[in-house]
Amino acid sequence: MASTDDLWLVDFGEPHPGEPASVRPALVLGPPDTFGSAFPFVIVAPLTTKRRGLSIHVEVDATPGTGLDETSYVQCELLRSISRRRLLHRVGAAPAEVSRRVSETVRILLNH
Repeated sequence: MASTDDLWLVDFGEPHPGEPASVRPALVLGPPDTFGSAFPFVIVAPLTTKRRGLSIHVEVDATPGTGLDETSYVQCELLRSISRRRLLHRVGAAPAEVSRRVSETVRILLNH
C-alpha cells in the first residue's frame, strides 16, 4: 500500500506535451492512510532528473533510503491524482526535510 512520503515508480502512460512521460519515480502526497487501501486513487508529484533551477522543484538525493539512482527533483507544479494501478513498485521514501519543503511549495502554489 502506498503511503504519504513514499517514492514509487509510476506508469504515467502517454502524456500530453509538458506532462510527465511514461515510467518514472513520483512522490506520494496523499491521501492519508486513514482513507484505507480500498481508496482507488493517490495524489503524486512526478520526479525528473533534469535540474531546471526552478524554486518549485525540490531536490532529492540518490541514497539507499530514497532508492533513487541519481539526484532528482520533485516537480511540485505537476500534481496528479492517479489510479493506484499505475503504481508499479515502491523504491524508497523521501527524507523528512524533502517532504516538508514539498508540502510548503504545494501550499504556496495552491495559495493556501
